[in-house]
Amino acid sequence: MIRRGPSVPYTTSPLLASKTPVWRSKFIVASMALGFLVLAGRALDIQVLDHRFFQHQGEIRFERTVALPADRGRILDRNGRILAADVLAPSIWAIPEDIDRNDPKTQAGLQRLAVLLDLPQQVLDKKLEDEDKSFVWLQRQVDASVARQVAALDIKGIYQRRDYRRIYPEGEATAHVAGFTNVEDVGQEGVELAFDKELAGKAGSRHVIKDRLGAVVEDTVEQVPPVDGQDIQLSLDDRVQTVAYEQLRDAVIANKAHAGSVVVVDARSGELLAMANYPSFDPNDRHKLSGDQLRNRAMTDVFEPGSTMKPITVATALQLGRVTPQTIIDTNPGWINVTGATIHDDENFGVLTVAGVIQKSSNVGATKISQRLSAEEMWNSFTAVGFGQKPQTVFPGAVTGRLRPWKSWRPIEQATMSYGYGLSASLFQIAHAYTAFAHDGQVIPVSLLKTNAPPVGVPVFSPQVASEVRQMMHLAAAPGGTAPLARTEGYSVGGKTGTAHKQEGHGYAGHKYRAWYTGMSPIDKPRVIVAVMIDEPSAGQYFGGLVAAPVFSHVVQQTLRILNVLPDLAVTSGAH
Repeated sequence: MIRRGPSVPYTTSPLLASKTPVWRSKFIVASMALGFLVLAGRALDIQVLDHRFFQHQGEIRFERTVALPADRGRILDRNGRILAADVLAPSIWAIPEDIDRNDPKTQAGLQRLAVLLDLPQQVLDKKLEDEDKSFVWLQRQVDASVARQVAALDIKGIYQRRDYRRIYPEGEATAHVAGFTNVEDVGQEGVELAFDKELAGKAGSRHVIKDRLGAVVEDTVEQVPPVDGQDIQLSLDDRVQTVAYEQLRDAVIANKAHAGSVVVVDARSGELLAMANYPSFDPNDRHKLSGDQLRNRAMTDVFEPGSTMKPITVATALQLGRVTPQTIIDTNPGWINVTGATIHDDENFGVLTVAGVIQKSSNVGATKISQRLSAEEMWNSFTAVGFGQKPQTVFPGAVTGRLRPWKSWRPIEQATMSYGYGLSASLFQIAHAYTAFAHDGQVIPVSLLKTNAPPVGVPVFSPQVASEVRQMMHLAAAPGGTAPLARTEGYSVGGKTGTAHKQEGHGYAGHKYRAWYTGMSPIDKPRVIVAVMIDEPSAGQYFGGLVAAPVFSHVVQQTLRILNVLPDLAVTSGAH
């Protein structure tokens, strides 16, 4: 039985019976009212007066501006064949802190992931442990098939971004022309660099609401559509480019040479049909790319052009009326002394005509012709055909070469320049200079882009002089000339060999040569100009007529057939 103590009536409680001061209750009520007013004021400040700051803080946590990448334009040859284009290549990334490394299923998935991404397991683990815990790239631009297999692993914390990779279907053959882009699809070399702005287009954007994992929860109304890049159509003919590259590659290897270049120009339009270099590189796989492979030697390497300058010297003298093709030049005894320096021929050619000087490639003959000209007259002619001038091309890396002002020329320098020593030029510049002979005396610009408009030429020589020099170069490719191996079955050709010691330091290397051949075909109405350079042939032959001329022959013959040019000579089974 529970015993209760004495009960105290609630109304007679001493606590309640005591009197509470009135100010205390008023203070409590006032404090509560003030608190509500502060909260109301703060709410007014946040939601009405200073709402932008807090709105911005919310936006930067959840609202994102997502780039809408523009599709990069394609690079096409003159016939629409693709030289460069984008293909889907997703990028794989991760949020390391979201990956449960203790889960056996996840561990197995990560092992499979390392295999798919071709990453050593230690490298993958290091990326997930040492990098930013909220984001890390695992592999950029993987094949679409690999991306599908990665997605099938369904590993929490592993994500993909839609990316594109640039591919180059023609590989090494067009590498120095097309160039390449970096992992962000920005042009780095060649046409990719020269026309990067046009190819890239302009990215768009859209505003979205994202959750912490980066997933889009809601689209906003603000969107700027991307502007896709333009396609760039080059003047190159992919078929001619392939022929030029393969013939050059085979010649460099056969002659155990250091390198080589070929330039093919349409003599009518000035369009560049091919520009190849060897060694080259595969722009689709640049892991082992070296600077030696990367150089577009036809544009960037300069050298003394040697005997390819003789037709220009002779054309200058013809144009000024100092000689005719039949003018007699006595080269006896096979050498000449100019202010104490001796200039030699390979042998004593005796008495030659001006045409014979070109046919036999006589240094003594070229020197004697130059002595009928002033230094200023030679300089004017050389600069008019482009030597010492910056090539008018959008192609990156094109060099100017070297041609000193005529006022500083000494007599021996004027003599050596007449046969190509003492100045420098690129193979591209030499091919450009020869448009003066192929285009009836006019130098025409060489275009990298396909064009339908006729070229605007600059007259340098008369059509008659250009024709006369072409006939002289035709003799140089005939029996008795310096380059009979340049002859091409079915088509008449003309051109000029060049063989020069390579410069080393302040002098010339005794056993290192550059050999080249520059010419055109058909000789009466030239359709193509082909310039070939072989650097340091070391298999026993080094003369341009033996090393470079055969490349010229094969490239001319196949190019004219590709262009559907009718033969101008009878085709015989034993001719070459």
